[in-house]
Amino acid sequence: MAAGQGKRMVSRLPKVLHPLAGRPLLSHVLTTARSIAPQTVAVVVGHGATAVQEAFSQEADLVFVEQHPPRGTGDAVRVALTALSDADITLVMNGDCPLIAASSVRRLCDAAARGALVWLTVKTPSPQGLGRIVRDARGQVQAIVEERDADDAQKKIDEINVGVLAAPTALLKRWVGQLTCDNAQQEYYLTDVLAMAVREGVPVETVQADDERDTRGVNDRVQLAEVERIVQRRQAEALMRQGVTLADPARFDLRGTLHCGRDVSIDVGCVFEGEVTLGDDVVIGAHCVLRNVALAEGVKVAPFSHLDGANVGAQAVIGPYARLRPGAKLAERVHVGNFVEIKASTLGAGSKANHLSYLGDAEIGANVNIGAGTITCNYDGVNKYKTTIGDDAFIGSNTALVAPITVGQGATIGAGSTLSEDAEAQALTFTRTRPIIKKDWPRPAKKKE
Repeated sequence: MAAGQGKRMVSRLPKVLHPLAGRPLLSHVLTTARSIAPQTVAVVVGHGATAVQEAFSQEADLVFVEQHPPRGTGDAVRVALTALSDADITLVMNGDCPLIAASSVRRLCDAAARGALVWLTVKTPSPQGLGRIVRDARGQVQAIVEERDADDAQKKIDEINVGVLAAPTALLKRWVGQLTCDNAQQEYYLTDVLAMAVREGVPVETVQADDERDTRGVNDRVQLAEVERIVQRRQAEALMRQGVTLADPARFDLRGTLHCGRDVSIDVGCVFEGEVTLGDDVVIGAHCVLRNVALAEGVKVAPFSHLDGANVGAQAVIGPYARLRPGAKLAERVHVGNFVEIKASTLGAGSKANHLSYLGDAEIGANVNIGAGTITCNYDGVNKYKTTIGDDAFIGSNTALVAPITVGQGATIGAGSTLSEDAEAQALTFTRTRPIIKKDWPRPAKKKE
């Protein structure tokens, strides 16, 4: 169910599209649903239906059904059931409850396959505001009572309804078809089907969630932040059990997939997005951002570096304050230092760009030294052009290479040069202008008031 507006999020974005660990809330729910290999996945949309459908337009296994107008959870399930076969069982999940465990939904479905109506419940020391599971003296479920309708004894019950259920589809269709909206909200409540099952003698069972945190829903941004920290802590613990050193697991964020070799070390405040691979003995300094990158064995990334779409060879050293943009490919033992930006460029083995440089659309050979302040002038306002630098070249500080241009193997470029023509191999190339000296020149001064 993903039709709610989520007013308490105070956002134009539909609630189920708010990100959790780098993915929409709904994406987490769908991953869990797919763990049981369903025949059909029906997503009920309403508020922001177009945005939700567009966000998941590439997922061919989804069937979208629209609930309009919104008339409660029972009506949402009624709409969804139009896309499902009577011969199956139906699992109902909420799009804003992203942490439900796959093991829990498997147990729900196994029980439903035996003909039961099965609810996911959890015991919590703080049940305030939540629907209580009411049982008879034999422990059989009799009803779900919302807090506003509960008496004093019922309010003391610590077992609550999570909002996730499974049942034979044919039975569920019949029950939701009998729901009425005779209540203050004038909505169709899914929980009312429980009483119908009891009256018909259909077995009503419950499955206890393994972890109370799994049942946390998201209704506002405070709860979203709380759930985010649960996910991040679990991911951090899983990595540490695999042998990764995290300086502080509370200051770690993974918003994608992280593959780590042996003896990887990650300092505080780092963010990993997309697909990231770290080889053996990689060290990531504090407050780095890595997105869709692969770092080979022994790479060291110093603090405050930003790597996006880059591939870095073994024993390379990056940063601090370095930026690698998409298409940056660094061979083994490359050094990229502070305030160096590299885009769509390759650097050969052992090459160095240690200070304050921009290298874009460049092919740089092995053992090249890039001096401080060097830039490749690769863009004329319309087109991008390539710079090629041969092996063993030495580029002096504050050099501008106006592409397209080739610097030959072993060439030396004098500091402060601006080159718009190719530089010969094994030769010194530089450009100079004569200095102009004006003696006794008065520096401009502020007028006295």
